[in-house]
Amino acid sequence: QVQFVESGGGLVQPGGSLRLSCTASGFTFKNNRMSWYRQAPGKERELVTTITGDGGITNYIESVKGRFTISRDNAKSTVFLQMNSLKPEDTAVYYCRRPLWGDSWGQGTQVTVSS
Repeated sequence: QVQFVESGGGLVQPGGSLRLSCTASGFTFKNNRMSWYRQAPGKERELVTTITGDGGITNYIESVKGRFTISRDNAKSTVFLQMNSLKPEDTAVYYCRRPLWGDSWGQGTQVTVSS
């Protein structure tokens, strides 16, 4: 069965950095695009960034361009999200998943940006 386990969240001050990890199982990881999503309090979940199976192509929503970097390690079935210059509006629960497959969500990892 397909599973995603996210980790690496925490409390950080504005301007700080965090690196999130997501380990996937239950499918051939290297053959699938992977995405990070986030859901802020009182808001709908939104797609943040996607990476192709070979890691060669990435895309980001405008609000995180230049601050967030998605990467992957296919040998470890893990996708990462490096988040720099964090802002309070980045506060959310962050999830990873294959886009468009309709897989069940993992538990997510909480990121709180506050002074």
